[in-house]
Amino acid sequence: MKVVILAGGLGTRISEESHLRPKPMIEIGGMPILWHIMKEYSHYGFNEFIICAGYKQHMIKEYFADYYLYRSDITFDFSAENKMIVHNNVAEPWKVTIVDTGLNTMTGGRIKRIQKYIGDETFMMTYGDGVCDIDINKLLEFHRSHGKSATITAINVQQRFGVMAIDDHNCIESFREKHDDDSSVINGGYMVLEPEVFDYIDGDETVFEKSTLEGLVRDKKLMAYRHDGFWQCMDTQRDMFYLEKLWDENKAPWKSW
Repeated sequence: MKVVILAGGLGTRISEESHLRPKPMIEIGGMPILWHIMKEYSHYGFNEFIICAGYKQHMIKEYFADYYLYRSDITFDFSAENKMIVHNNVAEPWKVTIVDTGLNTMTGGRIKRIQKYIGDETFMMTYGDGVCDIDINKLLEFHRSHGKSATITAINVQQRFGVMAIDDHNCIESFREKHDDDSSVINGGYMVLEPEVFDYIDGDETVFEKSTLEGLVRDKKLMAYRHDGFWQCMDTQRDMFYLEKLWDENKAPWKSW
């Protein structure tokens, strides 16, 4: 099953870092947060990735083009044969497709642009700036159990985002802006989607979190998988420092590999 990762935004809320590189390439523990997300999925046996790139997309392509060089010891022999020797070559069991989905394309538009790489298959999707300790196999099992078009991982956090209303059967009823007295259940990414979701996306201007998800809600085709464990997005520099601290102290809950 393919995993789609949205990695094309400008990352304006963490501009201290994102003016130099795409937000998913900001490092935690010396490795891009994108790498951490991919390692999570790979731990559960999902190794085929489609990365929806945009802003500074060449940096993501260059990273994977030289991935084995970054992860290996290398000898540059200029003395005689002028050759490069790669020692203990580190390889991942990954197939990575990086798609330039445009600089200003909205989230739904980015997903629509990679439809040809998905075909008529169920696929997973998440954002390239958040990590968690979710059991992805259990998420997939839940999705297959209800037969709906889409499953979103529902996260309880402090009030910073718009919220979701969920009924007693885990069916999502609506999205709305946050209120001071709201319960804080938000879209945490880590989704499982059926290919009919593409029918809810018109083009580049479609915002997935608005018209697409709201269309699925209207047709009662969107379900919530409740995750009560660790989840953290890297929305600001403060978030980055927090994740870095967890990693440095060997307390990173998302490190399942």
